[in-house]
Amino acid sequence: MTERPNIILIMTDQQRYDTIAALGFPYVETPNLDRLVAEGTSFSNCHITAASCVPCRASLFKGYYPHTTGVIANGQAWQRTWVEKLNASGYHCVNIGKMHTIPYESDSGFHERYVVENKDRYMEGRYYFDEWDKALAANGLVKQQRELYRLREDYKERLGAFEWELPAHLQSDNFVGDMAKWWVNTYPPTEPLFLQIGFPGPHPPYDPTPEMAARYMARDDIPLPNPSKDELDRLPTPFKEKRKHDVEVDHDSVSWSLDPSPEQMKRLWAHYLANVTMIDEKIGEILTSLKERGYLENAVVMFTSDHGDCLGDHGLVQKWSMYEEIVRVPLIISSPSRFSEGETVDDLCQLFDIGPTILELAGCDVPESFEAKSLMDALTPGGKFVPRDYVFCEQGGDVNLTGASFITMVRSNRYKLVHFRGLDEGQLFDLSADPKEANSLWDSAEHQDIKREMLDALREWLIESNYNTRAWAAEFR
Repeated sequence: MTERPNIILIMTDQQRYDTIAALGFPYVETPNLDRLVAEGTSFSNCHITAASCVPCRASLFKGYYPHTTGVIANGQAWQRTWVEKLNASGYHCVNIGKMHTIPYESDSGFHERYVVENKDRYMEGRYYFDEWDKALAANGLVKQQRELYRLREDYKERLGAFEWELPAHLQSDNFVGDMAKWWVNTYPPTEPLFLQIGFPGPHPPYDPTPEMAARYMARDDIPLPNPSKDELDRLPTPFKEKRKHDVEVDHDSVSWSLDPSPEQMKRLWAHYLANVTMIDEKIGEILTSLKERGYLENAVVMFTSDHGDCLGDHGLVQKWSMYEEIVRVPLIISSPSRFSEGETVDDLCQLFDIGPTILELAGCDVPESFEAKSLMDALTPGGKFVPRDYVFCEQGGDVNLTGASFITMVRSNRYKLVHFRGLDEGQLFDLSADPKEANSLWDSAEHQDIKREMLDALREWLIESNYNTRAWAAEFR
């Protein structure tokens, strides 16, 4: 098809790559995402560029690595995006839900934004009232959040997993899904459309409705993390510090435990997966509305997330580390009339590669200085896709990551190296022999050549990046 397509970009927050049934995780119910997998192309090795929300999203919507954008940690300001190009080219651009721009209400190139932010804003943006806050207030309610959760006698036992006890339609993911349907069903048909939908979940608090939580609590087959004492003892100092910090400070209503019980882990995973299924249901309803309104006759639908969650793997919770559970995310691109169906691309790519892919689909010029690379050749039969030899991820220290000022990851098909600024410690994993990343080879005498090779790749990437983006960095921040 040559007509410019409608582009639907659906993003969750903090969803692991291994939480979709059709992609090999049969312990979760995701029939609507499974359908997208069957009708589209799945990228099994899509890696984020930053290990927390704000820098990853800034990188995604700008097309440059975090060190180039200058946004390397949560709470740092960003707003301008490549959406401006879609807008200028004639697309009607709408965001519903979470994007995590700072300031939250920046237009960022969209004609319309219906902002829904983090479920639990404790310090940053605490008194910014988003669409969800307003809806709750209109119903005479206050959202479940940290101050209220702390009143529970079992607060520290819950590990951030709570049932949503207010009306089900006001749970954040249900609310965003219903708002997206409302916009699609009521706004006069307008094409070409760029619609970005940002679900707040399954980011903590892990807060499914009681019925959905009970469905997963009734299962006894969910595999649970069980890191060995040896792995925990060998964690780098910054991650040992993070484990301790997450016990002492309850970010996002998660009060962590250094030795969670099997019952605690089951509840954590049950609530997380229940959140995923709730989002899946809303995705199905949104796609139905889009189809009924004619938007899917010529459309590309993309699904992804901004990063994952350790959920007890490696003894850690949430993000801010460079394990696969964090840096790999699901990426599905579906357009049956345009691309092949049921395909899987195992080559390395990065999440921000979505940006130039969207611009190319829309017929817009892709800036030559972009560090993101279009995935169109991977989607097009016969396309000469050139995969990345390495993927990279960065994360600056913040109120959550207190044991390191800056972490950088470089990963090839086989090896991963994690560098901690100013420290002699690091991590090196052979992902073929050790896919669970339990045995770091950083100090292994037999792997020093590999370590040097990966450090060289990291150095060369930074040099090339800084040189190639020097003009953009000067004029577009």
